[in-house]
Amino acid sequence: MYVDPKRNEHAGNLRWLMAYCKPDLPRAVGGLTLYAVSAAMALVTPLISARIVDRVIEQHQLQLLAKLCILMIVVTIVRDAAYYGNAMWMERFGQNTVFRLVSDEYEKLHTLDFNYFNHTRTGDIMSRMTSDTDAIRHLLSWVSYQAINCVVMFVGALAMMTSIDWRLALALACVTPFLFALTRKLSQHAKPLFLAIRNSLASMNSMVEENIEGNRVVKAFVREDHETEKFDERNDDYMERNMDMARNTRRYMPWLDGLGFSLQLITIALGGFLVLKGNMTLGGLVAFSSYLWMIDSPVRQSGWLVNDWQRFNASCVKIRRLLTATPRIQEPHPRTDGGDRDTAQAAAAAQAAPTDGRINGAIRFEHVDFAFPDDPDTPILTDIDFAIPAGGRLGILGETGAGKSTLVNMIARFYDPTSGRVLIDGVDARDWSLRTLRSQVSVVAQDTFLFSDTIGGNISFGVDGGRTPSPEYIRHIAFIAGADDFIERMPEGYDTVVGERGVGLSGGQKQRLSLARAIADDPSILIMDDTTSAVDMETEAKIRRHLNELDADKTIVTIAHRISSVKDSDLILVLEHGRIVERGTHEQLVAKHGRYWAIYHRQLGAQSGQPQGYAADDGTGAR
Repeated sequence: MYVDPKRNEHAGNLRWLMAYCKPDLPRAVGGLTLYAVSAAMALVTPLISARIVDRVIEQHQLQLLAKLCILMIVVTIVRDAAYYGNAMWMERFGQNTVFRLVSDEYEKLHTLDFNYFNHTRTGDIMSRMTSDTDAIRHLLSWVSYQAINCVVMFVGALAMMTSIDWRLALALACVTPFLFALTRKLSQHAKPLFLAIRNSLASMNSMVEENIEGNRVVKAFVREDHETEKFDERNDDYMERNMDMARNTRRYMPWLDGLGFSLQLITIALGGFLVLKGNMTLGGLVAFSSYLWMIDSPVRQSGWLVNDWQRFNASCVKIRRLLTATPRIQEPHPRTDGGDRDTAQAAAAAQAAPTDGRINGAIRFEHVDFAFPDDPDTPILTDIDFAIPAGGRLGILGETGAGKSTLVNMIARFYDPTSGRVLIDGVDARDWSLRTLRSQVSVVAQDTFLFSDTIGGNISFGVDGGRTPSPEYIRHIAFIAGADDFIERMPEGYDTVVGERGVGLSGGQKQRLSLARAIADDPSILIMDDTTSAVDMETEAKIRRHLNELDADKTIVTIAHRISSVKDSDLILVLEHGRIVERGTHEQLVAKHGRYWAIYHRQLGAQSGQPQGYAADDGTGAR
């Protein structure tokens, strides 16, 4: 299920959460029914105790003792059974609600684009999925029940006390306004403190996650002590935020506890006086004292329940921000965008898409500009204009930060142009279904990622629809990617389980497995972003040869450091500061004696002199 968090966005967190609770409301009603039975039995028990004192002890009616004891046992059994039944049903109610909420959070994460993850810490996301959702479960399963219990017990006990002796009950009631005032103060001060605790925990989680992933780098540079100091700073901050909450509790809880103790003092002093004066029976005082815990316990718990309520609100704020986050990359829909294309043009372009949804692989960039949404004044790409036919080979070279990865990410619509258009088979990429487009455009990112799974499972992950390909097919794909040889030498071959993120494999091995995963689904467009940088020249040449043997209609886009990786391309682009400064085939670019030739000269040892204006270290394979 998916519940739109923006619906009734001005309503409270409970109203927003109610949509997730709705399927299990009958269970909650059943739990509250059992609670009503338990509460009724709890209110009856002191009356039985009073009867035992007045009739059996004071009036020596011993024949009533057995009956009253049996009644007491039956009431206690019913009360406890109803109490534990209610606890189980409310726990299931909370768990089921949180299950639906976490499912929505996880699904939402898959709809968000690169821009969201570029600006949100991993630890913050993990906190929303774990501690924040647990705060919601805790409120539904325990705090809600305890809050109702406090109110019912307080009001019910006060009513029973009034029926026993209104004077003593009135004396206790005079204390309650002070309790409400202190509870309100505690709540007001606790809310910002819980937000600070939650943010501090997210920061600490982010650092732990980062250090777990980068543990090899930390060890390689012998920076364990430095990282420990950084963690200690965040840990100290988290401790201080919790200590702030403890100080707030210390500020108010003694007063709440003191008022609770005053209830006992009033009962003993005034109640004893009334008994001595004959205005109240001893059994009545015993029953009154038994009801006292029903008054005292809510007083003592109110402060803790307020803390839990504020923790719940702080968690809901974070989760709702996640669920209301809007991805910039949306499924296609008719729109206008500043005259670049109107609704009619969009509809016509959508009709031009193949009816079977199959992409042929022709790519066209029409005067594309791009800047990240959070920094629109800093252009990343400027006036990118080129075309490559289906089945063509495109090579891209450029220095670090030239915009190469951003350019190819727009082919799969990980980003949309700020202006201009990216056309796939003559259709604006924004008019293709995201599933169709991304299922047929495979990107081998420069940051390789492997799952903690078997080698075969990692390769078959790229197969569309979750199909399980045959072992022969997986081996064939691995052979194309130049991975079959080293896989066969692994302890269990294709059934070898690789560590998290491919720990235990070399950089070249991970790159080849990532390439195999990308081509396993037979994409129409294969994008290789510095895919063979960690393999030797001989292996790279073998991979290139195998890729050339693939379907001739497959379009291959290659970002590389090495001239050898792109020199056979039909079109080579050289990027500098987000602009195309040179374009052409290998032979054409070498003949120009420009930027490309300078790279070629240094890498492959061309004998012609270096062109004027290029430093010896300028234009190397650096990205």
